[in-house]
Amino acid sequence: MTFPSAPSVFRSIGLLTVLFATAVHSSTEFGDDPLQPVTSDETVSAGGTVTLTCRVAENDNSSLQWSNTAQQTLYFGEKRALRDNRIQLHRSTPTELSITISEVQLSDEGEYTCSLFTMPVRTARATVTVLGVPSKPHLSGFENPVMEGGSVTLFCSSTGSKPPAQLRWYREDQELPGGQEKVESDPDNPTYKVSSELTLEVSRSDNKAFITCAVDHATLTSGNKKSVQALRVEYSPNVQILPSSDLPREGERFNLQCLGNSNPEPNSYIWQKKDGALPPLAKSDGAFLHFEMLNKSDNGVYLCLADNGIGRSQGAYILLVQDPTAMSSPSGVDHAVIGGVVAVIVFILLCLLIIFGRYLIRHKGTYLTHEAKGSDDAPDADTAIINAEGGTSGGEDKKEYFI
Repeated sequence: MTFPSAPSVFRSIGLLTVLFATAVHSSTEFGDDPLQPVTSDETVSAGGTVTLTCRVAENDNSSLQWSNTAQQTLYFGEKRALRDNRIQLHRSTPTELSITISEVQLSDEGEYTCSLFTMPVRTARATVTVLGVPSKPHLSGFENPVMEGGSVTLFCSSTGSKPPAQLRWYREDQELPGGQEKVESDPDNPTYKVSSELTLEVSRSDNKAFITCAVDHATLTSGNKKSVQALRVEYSPNVQILPSSDLPREGERFNLQCLGNSNPEPNSYIWQKKDGALPPLAKSDGAFLHFEMLNKSDNGVYLCLADNGIGRSQGAYILLVQDPTAMSSPSGVDHAVIGGVVAVIVFILLCLLIIFGRYLIRHKGTYLTHEAKGSDDAPDADTAIINAEGGTSGGEDKKEYFI
């Protein structure tokens, strides 16, 4: 008796395992009846494309058929039964029939039926859910400017969503809480209109700030549909006076400019000099005050009063005219200091050089001789002469010591 080898046994066991797993999967998917069609529910956005698939585990040469919500036959096997170019055959085999529906409309929503024409006829149903795509939101409430310190109510609405969309508010990139949302059904379509109301307290920093209303819905990517508008906030002037030079000098031309920093811009400027009238050579020209030639008598406090119809404000500037002969730039002072330090160092070096030179000259060639040695010890002048001439020293040589 011959027994199969071990590898053959293992291969057989593996094959049986695969067949068993396949059978279990088919039983789970198709149930106990291999001829029972199996379908799945689908969700699609309006305007998109949906694929409907019907499968059976086995087929006895019967044909598969897809029907729409009105029980009109769409495809019978590979044959198209309804003249609708949006509906196309995707795949047709003895065990599968798949079709696609493009440019899906809200009216396409409902139950679709797959049938296998056996005795008896076996059917399966697939529910197609069509999502309504919301429209771009419409913003209102920005028509009129808002006064600083006041409040403004903004409105945002979007139609065509199914299920109802959500609306979100943003100031620049920061989300704003507190929007009151309202949902209304459309009497002509199975869609909804959503609207939101937002009230804001505004300040001058809100002027030209961008307010965004964005739609949040399953059919859209984040921030895909949004509307943006800028706030207009009106506020009174905040006056600042700018000089044409930081160092106004006597005899030069000079200007002062009055900046209103308001919305709208000031329509009136009034120039004044505190505790006196404007100088004769000072001419006001709207936001500017011109000095053709500065004089020290122009010194004082100058005021600019700006008015934009909403409010008025005043700014001040202190004018101190400098004497051009006494003025020196910081760089000139620095150069003078550096030059003085260098001159002192050079003078000290010259003095040291002169002292050292005189010292060398004084000691150059100085030496001590011993030619007259012993003349100081002679008893009289003759002996001193003889000693000086070397008479008593005999053969001693003269010696010089040079220092």
